[in-house]
Amino acid sequence: MATEYSCTARNETPLERADRNFAELLQELRVTQTGVQILFAFLLTLAFSPRFPSLDALQRGTYVTTLLLAVLAAALFTAPAALHRSLFQQRAKPLIVRVSSRLAAAGLGVLVLTLTGSVLLVVDVTAGRAAGIAAGAVTLLVCVGLWGVLPRLVRLPAARAEAPPEEEADIRPSGARGGAPRPMRRERCR
Repeated sequence: MATEYSCTARNETPLERADRNFAELLQELRVTQTGVQILFAFLLTLAFSPRFPSLDALQRGTYVTTLLLAVLAAALFTAPAALHRSLFQQRAKPLIVRVSSRLAAAGLGVLVLTLTGSVLLVVDVTAGRAAGIAAGAVTLLVCVGLWGVLPRLVRLPAARAEAPPEEEADIRPSGARGGAPRPMRRERCR
């Protein structure tokens, strides 16, 4: 009889899979969060630089918007730890993983805008408005390309290379009646 508690592709239970997925997510967040914290610190120091009072209204607006986006990105990337802490030992790990994954995805979306605004501001101040807009647009395109388009392109060949579910079969006894073993579909793991 097939067990609903195991995930045969990695031979792990759903709770083990949730633990692994959460550990992988936390590792990804550690990398991203460090960058966001450095960017946020950089943005905070800009307001105290001697040249800051000379910024025009658009530059100040870009600065404030980018600073607030950095705060939002940091909040989104730290939210999974707070969620885990508040639901610790309440048998909610699969839910924590799903919600945390969505928070991380939202954080990446906000981070794209934060990076775009930062580059726009710095290049606008140092090289002019047209160069700032161009550099911001390139930053946006690069991030969307690497973080959004590239994973989809990589996933297409990987999906074609996967064996169809019919080829992934365990053999299980047919029950009390005896008879030939029959194939059992494997559960797909994430």
